[in-house]
Amino acid sequence: MNAALLQTGWLARRSVLRTLRRPAAFFPAVAYPVLLLTLFSGGLDLSTRLHGFPAGSYFSFLLAGGFVQAALVGGVNSGVDLATDIQTGFLGRLLTAPMNRGLIVAAQLCGSAALAVVQAAVCLLVGLAAGVRPAGGAGGALVIVALTMTMSLAFSSCGALLALRTRSSEAVLATFPLTFVLLLFSSFFMPRPLMEAHWFRSLATGNPVSYLIEAVRSLLIGGGTAHAVATGFAVAAVLAAAGLGLTTLALRSRTVLA
Repeated sequence: MNAALLQTGWLARRSVLRTLRRPAAFFPAVAYPVLLLTLFSGGLDLSTRLHGFPAGSYFSFLLAGGFVQAALVGGVNSGVDLATDIQTGFLGRLLTAPMNRGLIVAAQLCGSAALAVVQAAVCLLVGLAAGVRPAGGAGGALVIVALTMTMSLAFSSCGALLALRTRSSEAVLATFPLTFVLLLFSSFFMPRPLMEAHWFRSLATGNPVSYLIEAVRSLLIGGGTAHAVATGFAVAAVLAAAGLGLTTLALRSRTVLA
């Protein structure tokens, strides 16, 4: 048991250091959410004049989606990292060692968890600089960080599963536009009750990303309930459990990745 934990710790350390030491992956993952917030908050600010809009500032309303986008981008990066390990043969050699496959997967995702903390901190600092004060206070901010980490684990496990199926970092990276599609057809830009197009509201309701955004939003601007936060954590936990389970099964189905 001690040997397994020690091996997992070294793999986790490698994953974290690799993520934080690669500017080409680290800085875009942090900058993209902030850039998206800046681009859309000014152009759509008139939305706050709609009757029933939950925030006086569109930036504060949009900020919640930045945390979810950060987790989505981190998930893609995690999948690319695992695919690179497959292509270089590192994972194949690792699988010849007597290690628990579930621990290998968990250790590989530690880098995305560390990145999620940095991303959440940057989004919070940008929000504070723009005058956004989390409705949940300091405790609410910590809950947002925890939720961002859970979301990152969920999307990273999905990225890892895709990496195992395709064994190609290019194929995983090609899914990056999907992150914008998931955000577009969610409650990122507009509250679901204010969506007039029934088909669009139905898509947003069926999109799990909507519930993650709404959970963060309820902690940022208030107006939400404990139910929204609990639902967000539940959706993230289910996605994470499914992703981790399927990834571990995929890893156990073979001894060595050729």
